[in-house]
Amino acid sequence: MPAATDPSVLGGELATQAARFVRTLRRELDIPASARVLSVLDEHGPSGVTSLASAYGCTQPTMSALVAQLVEQGWTEKSPHPTDTRSTLVSLTPAGHSELARVRRLNGEHVAARLAEHPTLTTAQLRTAVEVLRVLVPAPETQTGSTSS
Repeated sequence: MPAATDPSVLGGELATQAARFVRTLRRELDIPASARVLSVLDEHGPSGVTSLASAYGCTQPTMSALVAQLVEQGWTEKSPHPTDTRSTLVSLTPAGHSELARVRRLNGEHVAARLAEHPTLTTAQLRTAVEVLRVLVPAPETQTGSTSS
């Protein structure tokens, strides 16, 4: 089969393979879904539960349950919203930052091991793949103080 050159075909394949890659990492490393919430908080900063649910792609009740679990584990904490007394902000604790760093380290080690199994793939190719994803999916702006509960 000839290599695709149409950007829309390649883009679709990139999206499919990236999603498959993330699912495979989570499954092979047995990473809990809650680790993704830690990552969302790291990217967006302290956030309300509704904002977290939107960024995570779940309902507010589901996010409330995840946040309660993370608070119980000591990885997040809730504090009063500075401008909305009806809301709270969820933020990472030092333990949450450590857990997220551990998960990211495991991901990196796993990817390095997978690359070692394929000697035709180079670090330069990996660097290019990372750069492409950085350009296509820029880091979100920190939304500290978001008013969504």
